[in-house]
Amino acid sequence: MKELTAIALGGNLASRHGGPQTTLLAALGEIGSELGTIHAVSRFFSTPAFPSRESPPFVNAAVLVRTALAPGEVLTALHRIEAGFGRERAERWGARTLDLDLLFVGDRVLPDAGVQSHWRSLAPERQGQEAPDALILPHPRLADRGFVLIPLAEIAPGWRHPLAGQSVSEMLAALPDEAKAEICPV
Repeated sequence: MKELTAIALGGNLASRHGGPQTTLLAALGEIGSELGTIHAVSRFFSTPAFPSRESPPFVNAAVLVRTALAPGEVLTALHRIEAGFGRERAERWGARTLDLDLLFVGDRVLPDAGVQSHWRSLAPERQGQEAPDALILPHPRLADRGFVLIPLAEIAPGWRHPLAGQSVSEMLAALPDEAKAEICPV
């Protein structure tokens, strides 16, 4: 069965394909080739670098794909695509050529509700220091990130978080204005 899968795309450094916009366009081609049928793609957005504003701004987007791959296989494919675009994991939340985050696969909760809830409620000061050692779905920071929710709201506004119960549109509306203010279409 093919499940609707959401992926966030981002980058703020040039790759062998060119600048961030060109890199994201090329990555969309790879995502379609490796995962399945692309169902929808958001516009591209310019976003200030996070957490350090000293890095160049990011270009962010979201894509919905129908795939028959299991979530772990999707994540492996995304990491392979990132590596092919020169992604280096030297610094958590650092500058990068390409970042592909698996946001959700249908309404799956992985590995279970308790672990997912733990990572969703992790204190902000610990988020930059700790990373899960297993795939967590939906993405635990999904509801906190305007640079994810704004593009995702264009292509999946009605998708509901299976534990929180909020739609993408509701999560976006709940974000403070300052979390959305500097995110604009490219």
